[in-house]
Parts: sequence; C-alpha cells; structure tokens
Amino acid sequence: MSPKLIDVYAEDGMTLEQLMAFTVCPDHKRQEKVWTALEKSWEKHPHSIRRMLMEKSVPARDKRTAFVTVEAYQAAGGTILTDLFDDNNGGWLEDVPLLERLVAEKLRAEAEKIAAEGWKWIEVQPSFPYGHTHGLVQIDGVPLDLTDEEQATIAALKAEYAKLEATYEQADEVPEDIDQRLGEIESALAAFDDRPVEYEPADIARAGCFVSLDSDGTPCVERGYVRRADAVASTAEGQDGEVATSGDATARESLASHVTVITVGGKSADGEEDEEGGIKPLPEKLVMELTAHRTLALRDALAGSVANFAADGVPV
Repeated sequence: MSPKLIDVYAEDGMTLEQLMAFTVCPDHKRQEKVWTALEKSWEKHPHSIRRMLMEKSVPARDKRTAFVTVEAYQAAGGTILTDLFDDNNGGWLEDVPLLERLVAEKLRAEAEKIAAEGWKWIEVQPSFPYGHTHGLVQIDGVPLDLTDEEQATIAALKAEYAKLEATYEQADEVPEDIDQRLGEIESALAAFDDRPVEYEPADIARAGCFVSLDSDGTPCVERGYVRRADAVASTAEGQDGEVATSGDATARESLASHVTVITVGGKSADGEEDEEGGIKPLPEKLVMELTAHRTLALRDALAGSVANFAADGVPV
C-alpha cells in the first residue's frame, strides 16, 4: 500500500474496505491517482476502486477469458493479478494483447469449421456492435426435421415433467432437487426448439455469417446474411436464368470448391496470401463513386465530340 493512503486511512479518511480494495494494484502512483479522482466523489465503493485500478486489464469473469480459458492464457505466458481480499472474482488478466490474440486465433478456428459449409464470407469478432446486420438481407432456411430418437426423447421429457408437476401440485414447497430437475427438463426442451437450419446451396454461395461470443463465452454463429451488392447481383443473374436451383449438382460442386473470405476484427484472416492470390474486390461505396465519375467523364467527352462535329458543319 502507498504510505500516503495508509496515512489517509489512519486519519479516518477512508474505510478499511476501501483500503483493502487498493491492494489489488501494487503501483503506488496508480493507487494515489485513483484516490485523488475519487476522494471528493460520492462513488467510492470498493468495487469502483478496483474497477478504476484495473481498467486496463481484463476480469477473469470476462467472456473472452471463459472462451480461451485461464489455463490456456497462462500457458501462453500471460500473467494474472489476483486480489488479496477477494477470491471469488478470479483476478485480472494483465496481458490484454495476448488475450485478444488467443481469442482471435480460436475464433478463426471456429470460423474455418463453418467455412466448410460453403459461405461466401465470415466476419469474426468477440462482439459486434448493435445493428451490425442493418442493411443486410437475411435468407430463410428450413429447420431440420426431428429424428425418431429426438422425438422419443422429447416425449419422455414431457412425460417426466408432467408427472413431477402432478406429484408436487399440492405441495407447499417443491424440494430443491425436484425444482432443479424441472429446470433441466425445461432447458432440454428449449434446446430442441432451437433447430439447426438448412439453406439452399445457391443461397449459401452468396451469403455469409457472423461469428462472435455469447455472454457466457460460447461461440455464437449468425448465418444467412446477404450483402446488398450480392443481393442485387443475384437478382440480375436470376433474371438471366443463371442462378442454380436447390437441386442443381453444379451449385453443390461450386460450394465444395469455394474459398470463404474470413475477416477477423475487420482484417482479412489470410494476410499476405490475399495479396498474392489476386485482386481484392473494391468496397461497394467506392465502386459507386468511381462509376459516377466515369459517367460524368463520358458525358463530357460526348458533349465535346458533338461540339466538334457541329463546328465542322457535320449534321448531329
């Protein structure tokens, strides 16, 4: 502890709980800076003190940590700063760049598995901002049918749930283990409602996915989003009769040979390989601006030609 803060505590300038919160950070200058910022504030809760001291670190409870695991982070050389007086929060991960690299690598591995499905593109980030799908067209898929085994499992779970409800219907209080079992059955039945979806090969070839992390650190995949330019191109092809149908073997062969463009944190996951493999497509906005400039240039050229013909006495 900073001797200055110990003196503040000795003069009843802070509580023992506040003093204990400062021990999470061994940097005396940092401790004193945070106390100066909070000294005249009403928000001097120990939790706020710890949060300000460790604002450049990542809590062990963070979803990124849950995804990578503390063990993998430490195996890669990462360090953890623990709280002397709080064993419940697990501490803070100090090497944030290392954690972000491990998250990006593991998420990319998840994306590569999904790429085998044949999607045109996959964007990868631990978290996407609200409205990240705005302006995109979501295609409809068909939920896969339940297998005979799954249907039997659902029937058994519903029967067990009904039996437990009937047994304890008149009870003043449901035993803890029974209440827990009812919750497990509800979760299992809800999982069956979230069915995998099957998409048409032609739709997969023009659509993409977003891969991120759920609040508990498990991968979250949002499939079937089409960018506006791809939707327009697909419509034009459809008018020419060139779009493959769902039963067309050509479409499935195309998916098998297709290379999905994976973007991690806004950057291509392939790095230099993209530059060597060919020219990257220009952004849609830039293409529109270039097209507008070319149109104006053509108009000027045409107007100049007409003027020259008229000056020479040639009928226009």
